[in-house]
Amino acid sequence: MRKTDERGATAIEYALIAALIAVAAIVAMGFVGNGISDVFTNVSDTLNNAT
Repeated sequence: MRKTDERGATAIEYALIAALIAVAAIVAMGFVGNGISDVFTNVSDTLNNAT
């Protein structure tokens, strides 16, 4: 039985996993950013209406 060199395939698998994690992080940050923006907008509106 010959031992095959699978370093290239392993590197590609790790690269794909890293890419998927990066995409998930970017999407999550987008949702969090929009939520925080909405909170600050609501606070600003409330403060402006209170005066």
